[in-house]
Amino acid sequence: MPYIALITLVVRDYDDAIAFYTGALGFELVEDSPREDGGRWVVVRPRGAGAGTALLLARAADGRQEASVGAQTGGRVGFFLHTGDFAGDHARMRAAGVRFLEEPRHEPYGTVAVFEDLYGNRWDLLQPA
Repeated sequence: MPYIALITLVVRDYDDAIAFYTGALGFELVEDSPREDGGRWVVVRPRGAGAGTALLLARAADGRQEASVGAQTGGRVGFFLHTGDFAGDHARMRAAGVRFLEEPRHEPYGTVAVFEDLYGNRWDLLQPA
């Protein structure tokens, strides 16, 4: 059965992005391999996600790509990080310096709060109901 394996997230710097996603968000670094063109193949995913969807962190290669860093979804929430421990993950992420744009709220679909990654892309931290 087909599935989405990777979603590309354009970043300014590989090492800064790796530090944010593995440190502040608690993701695991799946792969960091050099490429012939001088770039790197960098894959991160939420710890414990198994073979689920992962992020390919791709360094901006030109001015057009650089302009999209942090605005890949036009200012909308574009990424949804599900958790089984909203309170614990919210507290850990705040302590690590993650910028939440709102206080946690309870919706019919679960507990949620919007946060930004280091470039300004918007994410939902969501514990489904």
